Amino acid sequence: MADQSFEVEIERILPGGMGLAHAGGKTVFVSLAAPGDRLRVRVDREQRNVLFAAIEEVIVPSPARIEPPCPYFGRCGGCDFQQLTYEAQLAAKADMIRDCLHRIARIENLPDIVVTPSPDQWRYRMRATWQIDQEQREIGYYERGSRRVCDVADCAVLRPELEAKLEEVRATEWHQFPPGLKHLDVVAGETGVSFSPAFAEFQTSEVSLTIGGEVYQYNAEAFFQINPSMLASLIEFGLGDVAGESALDLYSGAGLFTLPLARQFEGVLAVEANPAAVRFARRNLQRAGLSNARVITTTVTDWFRSDSVAAVDFILLDPPRAGAESAVIKGIVDLQPPRISYVSCDPATLARDLRKLISGGYKIQSLRGFDLFPQTHHVETVVRLRR
Repeated sequence: MADQSFEVEIERILPGGMGLAHAGGKTVFVSLAAPGDRLRVRVDREQRNVLFAAIEEVIVPSPARIEPPCPYFGRCGGCDFQQLTYEAQLAAKADMIRDCLHRIARIENLPDIVVTPSPDQWRYRMRATWQIDQEQREIGYYERGSRRVCDVADCAVLRPELEAKLEEVRATEWHQFPPGLKHLDVVAGETGVSFSPAFAEFQTSEVSLTIGGEVYQYNAEAFFQINPSMLASLIEFGLGDVAGESALDLYSGAGLFTLPLARQFEGVLAVEANPAAVRFARRNLQRAGLSNARVITTTVTDWFRSDSVAAVDFILLDPPRAGAESAVIKGIVDLQPPRISYVSCDPATLARDLRKLISGGYKIQSLRGFDLFPQTHHVETVVRLRR
């Protein structure tokens, strides 16, 4: 049915950001749709009983549909929710979390799911990866569904200091770029902008950011969260009122949660595989005068396979998008901490891991979404569990 076009009505937005419709006994996934849209769509590909389609014409727009302000929308692969009002974005993200927890984790009687809005819906992003095509002399982001570079002069979700640096990078003579450089990682802080790799005048300098009274240093080689205006509330909900003798911070990065955990527990062990992030976490702890926390450089899986695993009162884990490895979830269940906080940027892998934790004897105490990624389908979710 490739290249066939027909009319559909979008029922809702699915996890992953696609609009759901049905036609001719088949399920239709439509990119860049709004719930309630009446559309003429073109089928791009077919996979068993599922059709993947693109919009040819908006016949009757949804009340949630607005005109995307970005001139690159639809071609650039970065933002896929600019066609939705912000209220509709938040509602869609709550539905995505609910769908995954019900369908994948098989959780019934879910509590109301609230997605905390971002104070900044635009110009919020303090971290980015800019793709570089030196042959075509283009700098920006990958085009939707491809590895072609969409040449972007102005990114509407970048913080102003990063947008200014994007303009400087784009103005740099091409002979100054390292041969073979295909992407450039950048991160901003209150003290400047860091680049990885460094070249020309763009350095991998250390930058810092103050969150909830804690000062964090990091650079472009170490992961740090993307939306600074959301981080204090994310930490506050993730930790809640937990306190005790010992806590474990898994996938701990530069110490975003490690520092506040060290304020609430007598001892904290943080586990992180990235050596650059570990160096910053140790430095951040030292600067804060927190000697009751230790950071080790290893994968979380390898740590659980070591002989040093001991019982703890609380575990916080903030794994990458792929979720926690099976050995990690098993290790957590075997440790049986009274309370767990799981911080996730992907509702599907979160739901997969929650199903295992619930089977291991845990119950959801509370959960909340945080809109760290306005104008995209991505959402951060924090689930607090207890035995």
